[in-house]
Amino acid sequence: MKNSYTSLIFFLALGVFGIITTEMGVIGVIPQLTEKFQISASQAGYLVSAFALIVAISGPFLTLLASGMNRKAILLSAILMFAISNLMYAYTTRFEVMLAFRMVPAFFHPVFFSIALASAASLVPPEKSGKAVTQIMAGVTVGFAFGVPITTYLSTKISLEAAFLFGAIVSVIAFIGILFWLPSMPVKERMSFGKQLGILSRPQLWLTILIVTMIFTAMSSVYSYFAEYLGEVTRMNGTWISVMLMIFGVTMIAGNFLFGFFLNKSMTKTVILFPLIYAVIYLFTYYWGAYFWPMAVIVFVWGAVHSGGLILSQALLMTDAKEAPEFGNSLFVSFSNVGITVGTWIGGLFISRLGTHQIIWSGIMLLLFAFILIMIKAGISKPQVEKASMD
Repeated sequence: MKNSYTSLIFFLALGVFGIITTEMGVIGVIPQLTEKFQISASQAGYLVSAFALIVAISGPFLTLLASGMNRKAILLSAILMFAISNLMYAYTTRFEVMLAFRMVPAFFHPVFFSIALASAASLVPPEKSGKAVTQIMAGVTVGFAFGVPITTYLSTKISLEAAFLFGAIVSVIAFIGILFWLPSMPVKERMSFGKQLGILSRPQLWLTILIVTMIFTAMSSVYSYFAEYLGEVTRMNGTWISVMLMIFGVTMIAGNFLFGFFLNKSMTKTVILFPLIYAVIYLFTYYWGAYFWPMAVIVFVWGAVHSGGLILSQALLMTDAKEAPEFGNSLFVSFSNVGITVGTWIGGLFISRLGTHQIIWSGIMLLLFAFILIMIKAGISKPQVEKASMD
């Protein structure tokens, strides 16, 4: 029985890994895509922003609609679409076709995440549900740590086709594993749409959503052009860029534990300090970005801090949406992708108007906006906490 649980969690996490590799792997191959399709870096950025925009718009609604369907069927349909899309990326010769097949699987992205987390929690023993969910979410970090750099490495050393076929193979393996290890899961009882949507009536939740969106906007405005920055400003070749992406992802894993510890100690202090710490990283990136070894050290720290944005954003949102966790998780996926969409667009605008080096200032300005919103939330929450303690 233990082995069956382990296998199930592994294949669900592998599915998450495949989705993150598909979504974010494009970031590491933007230089090759600009050459293949004869487009600008900002145009190639549409491959990131279009995907994220679809996730942002469709996420909560599709999650609500899918809440009454057989979970196994939905998971299999979603991961199969990612496999097919990667095959299209590998062999199409038209940018428009690739852009279209970036948008189609994006509809399945938030549904897979929400249902995979719910399935993991419901199929393992109750005392292991928290651990199971954490292991599924590990697929996100591992996707950044290995999926993105492997995609970059394969595109540099072999071809773009090989890079995208890697994503297809991962998704096919996850599909087979889910097919054989996950039992049929028809939904016997679901929370009403009205009850789930009811959490949206809270103004404080919308302020939190705005903070989460701004944090992801600030991070994505620069990270979406990570490979472009290292190539143009630091003058790294494709091999070194893939190494930097892997270092970034590996330190994200360490950052998960580090920020998890800080959040347990004090969520308020961690959230307040985060944008300031990230802004300092950006300043170092701007002033030392042209120097190879200093930039390598910066990337090491950057990855750890970047993961903090994911963790604290989800923690903030789930705190305000704890009555409807599945819907709350879909809101996190949706609005984090709003941030990715807007951030990628802003970063592309800075590159096209001011040059690649100046992209850092977009991140710094957006982080300052996030900091202001966080301080407003802290100012609102403090009187409420004090009033509750007096009562």
